[in-house]
Amino acid sequence: MTTLFGVPIQALFGQLLLGLVNGSFYAVLSLGLAIIFGLLNIINFTHGALYMLGAFVAWLGLQYLGLNYWWMLILSPIVVGLFGIILERLFLRRLYKLDPLYGLLLTFGLALLIEGLFRSIYGVSGQPYSTPTLLSGGVNLGFMYLPIYRGWVVVASIVACLLTWFLIEKTRLGALLRAGTENPKLVEAFGVNVPLMISLTFGLGVGLAAFAGVLAAPIFQVSPLMGSNLIIVVFAVVVIGGMGSILGSILTGLGLGIIEGFTKVFWPEASSTVVFIIMVIVLLLRPAGLFGKES
Repeated sequence: MTTLFGVPIQALFGQLLLGLVNGSFYAVLSLGLAIIFGLLNIINFTHGALYMLGAFVAWLGLQYLGLNYWWMLILSPIVVGLFGIILERLFLRRLYKLDPLYGLLLTFGLALLIEGLFRSIYGVSGQPYSTPTLLSGGVNLGFMYLPIYRGWVVVASIVACLLTWFLIEKTRLGALLRAGTENPKLVEAFGVNVPLMISLTFGLGVGLAAFAGVLAAPIFQVSPLMGSNLIIVVFAVVVIGGMGSILGSILTGLGLGIIEGFTKVFWPEASSTVVFIIMVIVLLLRPAGLFGKES
């Protein structure tokens, strides 16, 4: 059996794939957080709960409406995004001129409320969500066995991240979003509805969390706790990449997922803490994060 650094090559590539899958979720979720913080200056702790809600909306759509995975991959981000817009209009809009700590405390309370509601209805045991037939099975590449669905998750996540980056950084709409959050009165003078744009921005960030939730549903069981188990790591990814840095969130999420995967091969005991070790080192050397801008 072929080995590399004393480890079977199939085990290495298997962990590389696992790291890429986890990194894909980190990238999409941290991207949504970066958009909301970078443009709205809100530390959104409901992100994990809304990721869970996206998976549950997909599961409920399948169970009660008969809508398959492909429909819910489109509809779930829209439904959860609209729910996020309602949260923004009812609660968060009152906090934009206050310290970001107020937004963190409010969104943390909302996250506990949402998770508690689903836990009281469905308990803590997970609900299975079957892999779509088109993406079931796998491919033997010779050096490893590639499950088709996990490969799809990586590709879909990267495409979603790149499209979002292009929308924010390279289009007129993205320029208006950035300008509207930096100098809203000036942008309103040109006839732009800034409050609506802010709501849509929050909805976009929340929709990315729901999109990740639908992607995760066939891999992990749909559970009220699935968001709380992931959100702390995602916040660490955002801090390492740089708070508010869109490109930093994408690259850091994918990179840390791969590092975490390889750590499970060479130092399994540290695999659950390696992200936080890297975060401490980065904060000591570069407090603004790898891609963040110094204040």
